[in-house]
Amino acid sequence: MRNPFQYGNVVRGEAFCNRRSELKDLSRAVENAETLFVYSERRLGKTSLVRTVLDRLPKRKFVRVYVDLWPTDNEGSFVAQTGKAIAEAMASTPTKLLEVVKTFFSSLAPSMAIDDSGKPTLTIRVNEPVRARQQVEHVLEIPATIAKRTDQRVVIVFDECQRILEYGDDLVERRLRSAIQHHADVSYLFLGSRKHLVQAMFLDKGRPLYRAAGHYPLEPIEAKHWIGFIRARFEDAKKKIADEQIASICRMTEGHPFYTQHLCHALWERCEPRATVTEEMLDAALDMLLTREGYAYTTLWESLALNQRRFLVGLAKSEGPVQPFSAEFTHEFGLRSASNAQRAAEALIEKDVIDRDAGSFTIVDRFFKLWIQRAMA
Repeated sequence: MRNPFQYGNVVRGEAFCNRRSELKDLSRAVENAETLFVYSERRLGKTSLVRTVLDRLPKRKFVRVYVDLWPTDNEGSFVAQTGKAIAEAMASTPTKLLEVVKTFFSSLAPSMAIDDSGKPTLTIRVNEPVRARQQVEHVLEIPATIAKRTDQRVVIVFDECQRILEYGDDLVERRLRSAIQHHADVSYLFLGSRKHLVQAMFLDKGRPLYRAAGHYPLEPIEAKHWIGFIRARFEDAKKKIADEQIASICRMTEGHPFYTQHLCHALWERCEPRATVTEEMLDAALDMLLTREGYAYTTLWESLALNQRRFLVGLAKSEGPVQPFSAEFTHEFGLRSASNAQRAAEALIEKDVIDRDAGSFTIVDRFFKLWIQRAMA
């Protein structure tokens, strides 16, 4: 039987845990042609969530476009990636793709090919900076044109939208602002992982996208939703796991989908059919995962300044809400002053080791947090 716990890629179908209220909220927002900024820590399941929303939209009513901005680094690659995603969302055959390209993309100098699986692919190359700037506006007008000509609603998802901040200027942001304001039949969802960057895009008064989208923060999944999900998948394989052990898993992973699924994946492999999960199995599964990551964690740890390490030890060892700039915290963990703690925190945020969380901070990699707890025990 295939391991039912998936991690590290887009999770769909039976492997997708809960998020019922989030699915309802985002589906409703798309139906109302709203613009939302969906943000969270890395690996918290934004892409899986939004892909599930897109999968559930009726094809006859919606053109569903997913644009991964991670490979982009300037206006030209933004145009190429966005245009390709829009065209391929509208066409499933070479004939249809050719028709779509002629109708909507002829000015983008497209080229077509058939990949090894027989699927048609579109390539758009915009190499000249001046031409790229002209084409940004054009490619962002295409969704509204499609909606008008086909009588369909268009939903366009920009994943890893913080990449736009690295383009060198705010041209794409300005053009997006204009598109959002004038496209009544297009819903825009912006997904971002580095919260301090993507929040700046929409909360900084000096940025073109200031207040251009509603905010939808995505949180970890509560233990009560994990319990039934995890238990059922063990039972399907004639394996047993107690609710108390599932709760223990959730405490270790803090309900983070990636780390919860990853730990359950390892634990499921260790438990034979008709057997019951034991504490020894759980400890062994966690030990295995931390050992696998040991070299990477040791390398990261040794790259950090002393106060940054002390700050992380404080976060890892503290239970409940942490006040890392308090006199008590800085004294207990050797930081000496709030200013030292603040400098350490800002450096760790920049390195993407921690992130802000409800007035405090969280260690982004939950397994790294557990590694620190064990290493500093």
